[in-house]
Amino acid sequence: MTVTVSMGVASAPETAIRLTEYARCAGCASKMGPGDLSTALAPLVASDDPRLLVGRETFDDAAVFQLSDDLALVQTVDFFAPIVDDPYTFGRIAAANALSDVYAMGGEPLTALNIVGFSTDKLPLHVLTTILRGGQDAVHEAGAVVVGGHTVLDEEPKYGLAVTGRVDPRLVLTNAAGQPGDRLVLTKPIGSGILTTAMKRGQLSPDEAGPVITAMTTLNRVASCAARQLGVRCATDVTGFGLLGHASHIARASQVTIAISVARVPIFQGTREAWDRNSRTAGGERNAQYVSTMVDWGHASDFERAMLVDPQTSGGLLVAIPPARVSEYLSAVSGAIDIGEIRAAGRHAIVLE
Repeated sequence: MTVTVSMGVASAPETAIRLTEYARCAGCASKMGPGDLSTALAPLVASDDPRLLVGRETFDDAAVFQLSDDLALVQTVDFFAPIVDDPYTFGRIAAANALSDVYAMGGEPLTALNIVGFSTDKLPLHVLTTILRGGQDAVHEAGAVVVGGHTVLDEEPKYGLAVTGRVDPRLVLTNAAGQPGDRLVLTKPIGSGILTTAMKRGQLSPDEAGPVITAMTTLNRVASCAARQLGVRCATDVTGFGLLGHASHIARASQVTIAISVARVPIFQGTREAWDRNSRTAGGERNAQYVSTMVDWGHASDFERAMLVDPQTSGGLLVAIPPARVSEYLSAVSGAIDIGEIRAAGRHAIVLE
């Protein structure tokens, strides 16, 4: 799918560009596998600073650093190669994905720094301007401000943000606060990795690609605010490690078992058809290997297994909600689906039913 890009001003040239042609591995599918990442981090000594309320030990989405009794910083960074061809849309998706880490911790984004890799030999500079405009618009939608950034020359274009937010230390959402009996609610469908791979191959029409692009450019702001208002304390966003990878982090940090009703997990329209046409990602294979021994796979089909480990880009939140508050949350967050529950720790970290 080739998209015509315009700067939106009369004097700017129009250029037919396919950004995904420059990406070896696009979006969050390019993340290092969780297994390799754990191995690389294992020899490093973790911080024992008491002000660090949430560090890397729980595989949470961002760090939380306390400044006072009622104020803590939320800090994260995320960037990747193009997942769509249109520069503006790529910028919005990358920014929404980075901002999501702050929302997953219950925080409010404040400032953002651009992170850019770009080849001035291969791409015109107005493409970079358009990427940055897309990211800036998403940051402004979040109520935050772009305050600067850093750019390096790179044969593969990359874009993302380092984001700083704030949160009340008493209201932090974390992987480590899941309780047996909590219901698990997913706020966006999954399958974006499979679909965007098909998109890169020219196998999706603009109409077929529309819903997944809309979802990836939608902020998790409403889902996060609703969780805070209902007193929720456990959440993660579903991105590069797939639904099962991120669910396993809740299981480990909270010392519980995650039970998922496979039939209730929402998927984007066309995901099955794309998978049948052999749309696959290397990230999905890495995720499957990582969770293979943690999961009781039950009767899940090959497609269902692939869907559940599919790397998501700017995916939804997976929120653990006390049963009495689930209906309120579902009413507040359009498209949210109850997909399972948290149970006392059992033989497997995750059980598929």
